[in-house]
Amino acid sequence: MSTTDAGAAAITLTDAELDLYVTHAPTRGLLTGPGLPDDSDLLTFAPLRTAGLRTLGDAVDGPARLAGELRDRLVIGELLGPSGVQAESILLDGSTGEITTAYLFAPTDSRPLAPSLATLLRFAAVTEELAGLRGRFASYAGRYGTRTATEVSRRLLALFEEDTDGEVPPYWKAAALIRPLALVAGPGTAQGLTLDLPGRLLDEEFGPGRVARFEEVDFPAALTHEPTRRFLRETGLPEDAALFRLDTDVPLPTLTEYYTDERSGEYPLEALPAHAGRLIRLGHLVEDNSLVVDGSTGAILNFSEPEAALYPLNTDISTLAYTLWLLHHERTIDEHLGNELTTEAYDQLAATMLRTLTSIDPTPTTTDADWHYWTELFQDEAGGVL
Repeated sequence: MSTTDAGAAAITLTDAELDLYVTHAPTRGLLTGPGLPDDSDLLTFAPLRTAGLRTLGDAVDGPARLAGELRDRLVIGELLGPSGVQAESILLDGSTGEITTAYLFAPTDSRPLAPSLATLLRFAAVTEELAGLRGRFASYAGRYGTRTATEVSRRLLALFEEDTDGEVPPYWKAAALIRPLALVAGPGTAQGLTLDLPGRLLDEEFGPGRVARFEEVDFPAALTHEPTRRFLRETGLPEDAALFRLDTDVPLPTLTEYYTDERSGEYPLEALPAHAGRLIRLGHLVEDNSLVVDGSTGAILNFSEPEAALYPLNTDISTLAYTLWLLHHERTIDEHLGNELTTEAYDQLAATMLRTLTSIDPTPTTTDADWHYWTELFQDEAGGVL
């Protein structure tokens, strides 16, 4: 194997290296010519640099464990996913050029990714153009709203369909349907929050009467962050969303008031955070977790009862509302597809959802904590969160 200089970081292989494995002429031409990028936003071919060209049978140390059609697939890279999650390997069929994926720890089956290596690189490039709003998506810079997101989604999906005869693999279908949703809300301007959500976005998604708005009498004195107060008055939050239930029966309590008045004797007050008096409980998260807002800064936090610990959840109330909208909207999309994404590629969908969320709220990737509520729950396939 050879590479160009470190700046270009292209990975190429020689004809001699390919002779034992790759007979597909276009693939040989790409690998011996332009080569492969070391890394991109979505995938990496670094395993070629570190381990060389190898079959899946060799990679898992025992081809007898594999179905016959998988043994000779070549491990050439990995799909990049959330930190701490087992990477899915990218496999090449040396005779047809087809690209699939599988997990090395359980390679019992593979999933389609692209009809060729060249197509895979095009798909990755156009998806990165969308993320940066450049190239074919440069005209959408500065444009936001549901109509913009829908238009971008259709355009990206059409680009994928051109090279797959309309049979877009689930990984790219999820990218086309979910990643443009980052354009639904624009950056915050005069409101003092991270995002400006379109008017009535939550009402249209969750339905009439299912979004609660608060009055001044509902706010405790500890809630001094005016942008949060304004958002709760004017935009509100869904009463019952995936993984979250809003408190609407009583005025919003501080965390101290909640455990003193509403759950007296059920939880030791000394286990609460030292500043619990300025943390306002907005509602219930699953598995004994409370969603709270810091009354002075507007930061959204998760209070875990079992651990008596606070964890960063969202930057502010606007990104919390977007997260709840995104979860609900993804379910609507997948139901329209007959649950195709959750049944065929749950893990890939979860990774796409996290990429979309972190593009507008980096909390999952910037927190120093080793646990993040949305990150963990998005990936909970057994719980059927998505």
